[in-house]
Amino acid sequence: MQAYRFNSFGSLDELQVREEPDPQPQRGEVLVRVHAVSLNFRDIAILRGRYPRKAVPGLIPVSDAAGEVVAVGEGVAAFKVGDRVISAFHPRWFGGEMPSTIQSDSYGAESDGWLCELKAISQEAVVRLPDALSYEEGSTLPCAGLTAWTALAGPTPIRAGHSVLVLGSGGVSLFALQLARAVGAQVIATTSSAAKVDQLKALGAAEVVNYADDPQWGKAVRALTGGRGVDRVVEVGGPGTIAQSLRAVALGGEIASIGFLSTENPGIDFFQLKGSGASFRNITVGDRAGLLEFTRAVAATGLKPVIDRVFAFDEAREAFSHLESGAHLGKVVIRVVR
Repeated sequence: MQAYRFNSFGSLDELQVREEPDPQPQRGEVLVRVHAVSLNFRDIAILRGRYPRKAVPGLIPVSDAAGEVVAVGEGVAAFKVGDRVISAFHPRWFGGEMPSTIQSDSYGAESDGWLCELKAISQEAVVRLPDALSYEEGSTLPCAGLTAWTALAGPTPIRAGHSVLVLGSGGVSLFALQLARAVGAQVIATTSSAAKVDQLKALGAAEVVNYADDPQWGKAVRALTGGRGVDRVVEVGGPGTIAQSLRAVALGGEIASIGFLSTENPGIDFFQLKGSGASFRNITVGDRAGLLEFTRAVAATGLKPVIDRVFAFDEAREAFSHLESGAHLGKVVIRVVR
């Protein structure tokens, strides 16, 4: 089979394709022919040395994939040859408390990921791909989709009448927009691109705030809710956006902290944090049980993931570069099967 590996981090030139032996499924494993993978910001963060956890060079990158089961090992009962599956972002977090292996299991950081033609994996580390989705669409679900689902579900699920703020137009934000609208919540989105305003509204955003034009966009969001603030902020920006998110969130609302798209870190004002009256919940994608719930919701609602562009397998470097440019709206996908 062919597989991509980063020889070292720092440059996309280090992403090299190799010929490797075909893996064979062991007891309890399935062999998946990978049809498509999707990229996440973490893939860029690992490459550029900005990932907050350990990252080992020489591994196959990418955590999110969809493919077809082409062989099964002894003792496999959950899947059969021909089944369509997607990867679970955390292969050994089935539910409840996070396992102690959560970091060492991390695809592309401490274990081989999915940017390859074949992968042997535990039957517990994949779930069924909803019938209505293509492999390309399915590959967007494991990280971005489940993260948005976890952010909106949680201890207090978002429901009709609630308001949600999503930041930007990346995968997590667009999934959160679609899922929130599916339950009747109002969505406010932010962007720095005037060209994306109409696209976000077409996806269901009631209002769009251009944060490049208005650095105090948190106040603008609060004003759009009649001064109340939003019930949930899907906070993907991190240190550079948290201060404005605190201005946007309602008293008793929640900030679901996803990631760190921005690198500037002006610090957090403790009194602003305390005075917001909001809860702060850290999101680490979600467990297998949540992925099963999410895929059922996708099937029931007919949700279609937003894909910005699909690249060919031999265009993997271009796909990474396109994601890093920030010009995308939705997910960037690599089609592996040629």
